[in-house]
Amino acid sequence: MAAISLSGIDKIYAGGTKAVDNLNLDVKDGEFMVLVGPSGCGKSTALRMIAGLEDISGGSLTIGDRVVNDLAPKDRDIAMVFQNYALYPHMTVEQNLAFGLQLRGTPKDEIKKRVAEAAKMLGLEPYLKRKPAALSGGQRQRVAMGRAIVREPQAFLMDEPLSNLDAKLRVSMRASLSQLHERLGVTTIYVTHDQVEAMTLGDRVAVLRDGKLQQVDTPQRLFDFPVNLFVAGFIGSPSMNFADAVLTREAAGSFVEFAGLKLPVPADIFTAKPELENYVGKKLIVGIRPSDFEDSAHAKPDWAVINVKANVTEELGSEINVIFAIDAPPVAHKDTQDLASDATDGEEEDVAAALPLLENKALWTARVNARSHVRPGQPLELGIDTHRLHFFDNNTGLAIGHADAEAAAARIGLTK
Repeated sequence: MAAISLSGIDKIYAGGTKAVDNLNLDVKDGEFMVLVGPSGCGKSTALRMIAGLEDISGGSLTIGDRVVNDLAPKDRDIAMVFQNYALYPHMTVEQNLAFGLQLRGTPKDEIKKRVAEAAKMLGLEPYLKRKPAALSGGQRQRVAMGRAIVREPQAFLMDEPLSNLDAKLRVSMRASLSQLHERLGVTTIYVTHDQVEAMTLGDRVAVLRDGKLQQVDTPQRLFDFPVNLFVAGFIGSPSMNFADAVLTREAAGSFVEFAGLKLPVPADIFTAKPELENYVGKKLIVGIRPSDFEDSAHAKPDWAVINVKANVTEELGSEINVIFAIDAPPVAHKDTQDLASDATDGEEEDVAAALPLLENKALWTARVNARSHVRPGQPLELGIDTHRLHFFDNNTGLAIGHADAEAAAARIGLTK
């Protein structure tokens, strides 16, 4: 096992296209690090540079205690698992698992031992004599992982390995991957465009956009403390709701006003985010996660209340997503526009992002208790946990009062 360090890594293609821009990332020994972001954000390119499949244009890449910029892939002691499995169709499962070891001249007894251990670990023992064509997609992916495991490398690199599987199998394979990592403890870098996958698998998650690192943190901290509008909207499903707002103060307390609504801002938010004081009387962007709403019949009594009309309801069994319009246009910021574009192009798009605008009114999503009796076209009283309001600078898009905002501004080329 080994730590992996990317220091100022760049990738510039012919013609000047910069796919990865000054990427600094330290992956700890034994850590499961996930790189996530929309299509074209540079995550797969970064992984391929670590693997040695792409040349590094600038910066330094260290695996363990060696700088490996100029080392061939075979000399980096890493194993890669691809999206398309990359199995040899004319070989059995057993032969596929053993092939890489045979090329390295591993003794036969050692090969047999490692293959047997990997097959047992992955539940492949009944399929060792089958060829890939006789396997399901999930079984093929387990063979691909087994081939990486028998190598006993310093690190695993995985490039969207579950994207070809159906939804139910992906959930099962995510659990298997987590168990495997817990058992093996091998440093793993995992690339995905699926933020749910990222949140459930990663010890830490690095969010990339346009080749630049936006934020790296634990999944829960990314959800609770996003550093900018892009991370706030990208992490979480359904995504965070945004509105242009004004922060006001009067004798009764502080309020955020938007779309004809007026929500109280608790004092503890100002305590946690002192910089918010500088925005009193000024415009900013407010963010509210769908999970911080509730049908007022089931909300806590101290939550603020708003009245809306349900346009669409998605009944999910354990909860209901309610999509409603607010009396304001969508936030016109590059971050939110990029998020909307990514949502409508992706496979798992947010309904609110995909629906046409209603008289230039933004569509928001609230996630409420399944016991709610809300139906499309009906009025609904929603409670809001205002202790969990998010605030962003309407020029830079940076989270107001975030401890990492200054570093994030430097990473993405902004001045606070």
